[in-house]
Amino acid sequence: IIMLTLRKASDRGIARHGWLTSFHTFSFASYRDLNQQGFSDLLVINDDRVAAAKGFGQHPHRDMEIFSYVLEGALEHKDTLGTGSVIRPGDVQLMSAGSGVAHSEFNHSADEPVHFLQIWIVPNVSGATPRYQQEHFSREQKQGRLQLIISPDGADGSLQVRQDARVYAGLFDGEQSATLTLAPDRYAYVHVARGTVELNGVPLQEGDGVRVREEQVLTLRNGQDAEVLVFDLRPQELPQMP
Repeated sequence: IIMLTLRKASDRGIARHGWLTSFHTFSFASYRDLNQQGFSDLLVINDDRVAAAKGFGQHPHRDMEIFSYVLEGALEHKDTLGTGSVIRPGDVQLMSAGSGVAHSEFNHSADEPVHFLQIWIVPNVSGATPRYQQEHFSREQKQGRLQLIISPDGADGSLQVRQDARVYAGLFDGEQSATLTLAPDRYAYVHVARGTVELNGVPLQEGDGVRVREEQVLTLRNGQDAEVLVFDLRPQELPQMP
């Protein structure tokens, strides 16, 4: 079995709506690829750039763990739980849609674009009470290391997800390196949000993703302005709704 399967940034789906440019790692909306239907409990990674003062009007979700990770600019969020917030670089926002919630997301700025990742993880329970969480993780927490940002139990100040999944964020430059050791029988997914970096010696570019199977030790090094997300996941090929 191939331990590391590369999904090149240039192979992703793309949607251009004028005000929005969105790269789809996995099948989403009108982009359909039978070989890219998610991985383990990871269903969506959308790399979104939204023009100034534009955004997504209110729309509903249910039974999905949706998190937003802002890379540049500021994203304004409002939802039917009464939450209103502005998410900036370093902020991680997790909305557990559960039995149903509607939200809108807009570029908070009148003149600057916003660049963010929207990521969907399939929950392990359906019809749960909707909830919203937000936390800031500083550059210092992520620089040259993998900071836990999402986990099932909220460990180390992370946001609590309704699934057996853990998400780490790291920033890597030059000599900096970090190693994550997975438990036996786990899968992982690595997404390069920006810059370039090496994963176990394999060079990766911005937007690249890697499916990891049968590999317990993941080492990131030789980064150039790299920002990386690492997902520690259950050993299954495709997401299954609860």
